[in-house]
Amino acid sequence: MSTHEQFAVEEVSPSYWRVTFSNGEINLIDPDTIEQLAELVTRIEQAAELSAVVFRSANPDFFMAHWDMLADRSRVAAMRPAPSGLHPFADNLYRLGKVPAVTITELNGRARGAGSEFALATDIRFAGPGAVLGQFEVGVGSVPGGNPSGRLPYLVGRGRALEILLGADDFPADLAAAYGYVNRVLPDGELERFVDGFARRVAGFDKTAITRTKALVDAESLPAEESYGASLQAFFQTSGRPENAHRVRSLFERGLQRPDGVELDLGRHIAE
Repeated sequence: MSTHEQFAVEEVSPSYWRVTFSNGEINLIDPDTIEQLAELVTRIEQAAELSAVVFRSANPDFFMAHWDMLADRSRVAAMRPAPSGLHPFADNLYRLGKVPAVTITELNGRARGAGSEFALATDIRFAGPGAVLGQFEVGVGSVPGGNPSGRLPYLVGRGRALEILLGADDFPADLAAAYGYVNRVLPDGELERFVDGFARRVAGFDKTAITRTKALVDAESLPAEESYGASLQAFFQTSGRPENAHRVRSLFERGLQRPDGVELDLGRHIAE
């Protein structure tokens, strides 16, 4: 059986690509996502002329909802380490943060958990007015696995990072921008045009100047490779524990992973 292609790549020009994510009703991240993202990151790394990549969603309500909590855990656990030695999920996020091209998230809809972690792995995040971000894992008894604990303190400061991670609540677009979780919020209907214009502007500049400037910023602001491994290990050790099964079961009973259930207001429901 063929695997659904989750990332559609539009090569607008040799220096500018747009990547659209699509996976089911709410854009869950699953084991296929891990494998396909690894291939995409390699493709980005090897594109000699590429200067700007925009990541967007085919679903206006869900950018990337979160990790599929019904995914085959044994398949994930059995994935062979990447050349870095990291599990492929952690390796994807670490490598995505360090690709030579500038990566830009065009964020409409919801991006929680692993979806938030994907957005945090990109360089720049522009949001529409209806965007929602959050790290809800602590609310179901898990440590976030995609290293938001390493990324958020650089962006929002220690106190706000702890508020986001330990409160496990939703952060609507305006508050996310005020905190530095996203760069800015664009008015309704203007996000795609703005992001496309920004990406084209960057892609029109000298590739060497872009790459070397980004590398200097990365050296001062990106968490160490080891922290990605530690974060995912903590997730594996804490997720799925029986003492938290009732929390997860209650969420599924109220429509978790369905487009019309608690996913619409997960930050509120996670504490109920």
